[in-house]
Amino acid sequence: METPNLPAIRALRPARNKGRIVGQKRPLKPKHVWAIRVRLELAENHRDLALFNMAIDSKLRGCDLVKMKVVDVMASGQIKERASVLQSKTRKPVRFEISEGTRASVEKWMENELMVDSEYLWPGRFH
Repeated sequence: METPNLPAIRALRPARNKGRIVGQKRPLKPKHVWAIRVRLELAENHRDLALFNMAIDSKLRGCDLVKMKVVDVMASGQIKERASVLQSKTRKPVRFEISEGTRASVEKWMENELMVDSEYLWPGRFH
């Protein structure tokens, strides 16, 4: 049983990741984390600073992070020291500690006019 020789199929354009490093990226070093924090503070970008700090503290996936609600991190007008979030992929609760710097940045973000009567902690930037 012979297989016929088929003509070679060539791509019309080069692959989108040709020449790029693919795969898992290296984790951020502490000096890079602090550099990002300082730049966000200097730019007075309260939303992104609070989001970045919460991501570092919680180690949650991005989809779980943006689905967080105000009641997850706030109780009786103050930011909690510990929070618990249900992961969407594993359906298991994840408990994490919110550091002092993160609490301060989230509190500053909560003072923004976008957060008035907002159910979600990170409402969309475009309204």
